Amino acid sequence: MLIRSALIAAVACALLAPAAHAAPYIPAKGSDVVERLPRRNDPAQLELQRLRKQLAANPTDVTLATSVAQHHIATARSQTDPRYLGYAQAALAPWWSLAAPPSAVRLLRATLLQSTHHFPEAMRDLDAIVAADPQNVQAWLTRATVQTVRGDYQAATASCARLSSITEQLVSLTCIASVGAMTGRAGASEALLDTTLARNADADPELQVWVLTLLAEIAERRGNGAAAEARYKKALAMSPQDSYLVGAYADFLLDQKRPAEVIALVKDQRRIDGLLLRYALALKQTPGSNEALRTADAELAARFSAAMQRGDTVHQREQARYELHVRGDAATALTLAQKNWEVQKESADIRVLLEAALKAGNKAAAAPVLDWIANNRTEDVVVARLSRQLKGGA
Repeated sequence: MLIRSALIAAVACALLAPAAHAAPYIPAKGSDVVERLPRRNDPAQLELQRLRKQLAANPTDVTLATSVAQHHIATARSQTDPRYLGYAQAALAPWWSLAAPPSAVRLLRATLLQSTHHFPEAMRDLDAIVAADPQNVQAWLTRATVQTVRGDYQAATASCARLSSITEQLVSLTCIASVGAMTGRAGASEALLDTTLARNADADPELQVWVLTLLAEIAERRGNGAAAEARYKKALAMSPQDSYLVGAYADFLLDQKRPAEVIALVKDQRRIDGLLLRYALALKQTPGSNEALRTADAELAARFSAAMQRGDTVHQREQARYELHVRGDAATALTLAQKNWEVQKESADIRVLLEAALKAGNKAAAAPVLDWIANNRTEDVVVARLSRQLKGGA
């Protein structure tokens, strides 16, 4: 489904992408699972093999190349395997460096660029696409998502508004709700979206997972843990391998001090850096897990070091959390959180910067973010508590 493909680009790939060039995983013991390989008779794998062979024989067939790239992106999501994102880019190699590639290639290029936080480059492609094809739903949705991540809420609202006349109501309202939830309209956005989802119980399952995940996050930020957990569980029942969803629910459980559930949730997906981090954070909360924590710490340190040597900045939010909560280095965490803040401005980015500033005793570093919170009427119970502490309140 094209709508869900845009979500893959804007959310899931951002989580998957950092692991694409991660350091090799070194198992602690012989019984550890290194990787679960796809079955050779898996229909999806067989289809990929068939398409790859066709593309190898016809590497400049743009229709075939875009189909191969789309299949690889879908596989990256379904198997939480970021290598397929690289395969997708390789399929587009003949057109990748062109200033104005065919529209289908351009949209996929924007998808892959935003997954590595090359937001300006992705936006140039997306702007060109919607200028030439104002009815392109996927381009408008991906554009709105990038704008929301960057904190350009006025532009994101305009992009979402364009969707209202060219796609189904549940999609356009989810887009609008994601912006409203960050700009002082969380309660109204949640209520409207929840009602709309109830009226669309027959919607595509992947679309429902997207909506449920957003609703869970909004409820969590508003302090309604019961509603958040119910929605996370319902979404996970529909899509248990959704890496973005798994990470979001793991964060919820960590805040609830339920580390055993986090470990069970992420233990088979530790190839993904963000989920290995959640595993380490859960171990940090678990008495008697020093040996396992040391192993996870060493693996994360190796992965982040490799990323820094490559000049890869996609990891900065996760690395800030790692330095702050695993290693206890607030000064380094704050520097990373500030660099991350220059790129993206979601609730998680706000939170890690405020946490690091508070732990480092550097209230001045938090001032720009506190101003941002006030100006945009950010609603998040944890952020509100951190803000009060930084301002000298309870």
